[in-house]
Amino acid sequence: MPGTCVIGLQWGDEAKGKLVDLLTEEHDIVVRYQGGANAGHTVVCNGQTWKLSLIPSGILRDGVTCVVTGGVVLDPASVIREMDGLESRGVSMGSKLLLSDRAHVVFPWHIAEDRLLDGSLSGGEAIGTTGRGIGPCYRDKVGRSLAIRLGDLYRPDFRDTLGHIVEVKNRLLAGWASAGHTALAELDAAAIHDDYARHAERLRPHVADTTAFLLDAAEEGKRLLFEGAQGSLLDIDHGTFPFVTSSNSSGVGVASGSGVPGRWVDRVIGVLKAYSTRVGGGPLPTEQSNATGEYLRERGREYGTVTRRPRRCGWFDAVAARYTARLSGVDELSVMLLDVLSGLDEVRICSAYEIDGRRVTQFPSHADDLKRAVPVYETLPGWGEDLSAVRGYDNLPRAARNYLDRIGELLGRPVSIVSVGPDREQTILRDRVGPRDGSAAPPKPWPRHPHPSPANA
Repeated sequence: MPGTCVIGLQWGDEAKGKLVDLLTEEHDIVVRYQGGANAGHTVVCNGQTWKLSLIPSGILRDGVTCVVTGGVVLDPASVIREMDGLESRGVSMGSKLLLSDRAHVVFPWHIAEDRLLDGSLSGGEAIGTTGRGIGPCYRDKVGRSLAIRLGDLYRPDFRDTLGHIVEVKNRLLAGWASAGHTALAELDAAAIHDDYARHAERLRPHVADTTAFLLDAAEEGKRLLFEGAQGSLLDIDHGTFPFVTSSNSSGVGVASGSGVPGRWVDRVIGVLKAYSTRVGGGPLPTEQSNATGEYLRERGREYGTVTRRPRRCGWFDAVAARYTARLSGVDELSVMLLDVLSGLDEVRICSAYEIDGRRVTQFPSHADDLKRAVPVYETLPGWGEDLSAVRGYDNLPRAARNYLDRIGELLGRPVSIVSVGPDREQTILRDRVGPRDGSAAPPKPWPRHPHPSPANA
C-alpha cells in the first residue's frame, strides 16, 4: 500500500506538476493538501500544454480520483474557471474531482487585504504575494471568527454569516486603505452572496468529507499520491520567513493538510531544479543578476505559471536543498530541467556559505542572516550537448552525470529521476529506493560549522 509524496525542495516552481502527472499512473488517488490558487503546475503531454493551479495534476489521467483537502484555501471562481478550461479540452470532471467541505474559502475581502498589506503599510520590503488572497484567508482561518469554509456555503445561515463578516471587513479595509492613502470600494454583501451561492451550486457535486474519504482509502489499500504546492523554502514555519507562503509547503504539512497520518506515506520524492529560482521578495544567495541569470531564465522559460512574473535565477544551492531534504524526510531526488544547463562552459554548486567571515553549512533560520550569505562554490565542467532526446542515465554526457552525482552526494540521497524536457517522455528513470523499511540510512552529516542564532550568539 505505497503512499508517495512529491515535495519541492526549493522556492517553488521545481516542475512538480510534470512528476505528479508521470507518477499518477502508479496511483489511485492524487491529493492536493495545502496552498491555493497561488500555485501553478505545468504539464506537457502529447504536444499539449496544461496549466493547473488548484486542481491536482493527476486530473489528466483516467481512472484516478483527484482530491483537494481541507488544508487548501479555495477560491470557487478560480476552481470553476479551471474546471471549465479542462472540460473545454475534453477532460471530464465527473466523479474524478473531490473538494473538501473543510477547505476555507477565499472571498473578495481577502484579495483586497492582500493588495493593501504586502509591505505597503509597514514600509518594509514587499513579500511579493500573488495578490490572490491566500495569506489573508489563512489568517482568517487561524483567527476563526471571520472564516468561512466551503461546507458553510450550503448552510441555511450562510447569508447572515456573510453579512456580519462583510460589515466587519468593510470597517477594517476602510481603515487600512486610509492609512495607505488608497481609495477602496465598499464590499456589497448581497452581490457577494449571490455570486458565491451560484458558485456553490456549480461545485455541489464535488464537495465531500475528503478526510473520511482518504482515511477509508488508506485503510482499503488504495495507492495515494500527495502533491505539494510551492516549495519547502517557502514553508510558513521552516522557510525563509517572512518571505514565505502561508501554509506548510514542506513535507511536515502532508498529514496536517490532508488528514492522513504520516505512517501511510512510505516514499518521499524531493523535487529540485538543476539550478535555483525564486519569485518575489526575499534572499536568494546564489542569484545571478548577469548574463548567466538571463541565460537560465530564457532557456528555462522562467516566468510564473500563475502571475507571469520573471523569476530570479541562480546556481544550484546545496546548503538550502540539503536542509529541506532533511526537513521533508526525502528518500530520493528528482532533478528537473537539467537540459537548461546545456551550453554553459562551467556549472556551479553552492556547497557552503560565508556569513560574517565564518564558513557555514547549516541553513540559517533568519532571513537577515541569509541575506548576508556569500556562496562558496564548487565549479564543475559544463556540457554542450542537447539532452532533450536522452532517455538513459548512462547516455547523458559525463559532465552532466558528474553534476547530478555531486548533487546526490551533497544532499545524501540518490538521484532517481532526471527531467531533460517538459514532455512526459523526456524523463530518465533510474533504479529507485524501495519503500521505507528501515534499510535506508539517514543522510551522512556534513562537517558542522554552527551558525548560532542572535538569541544565543
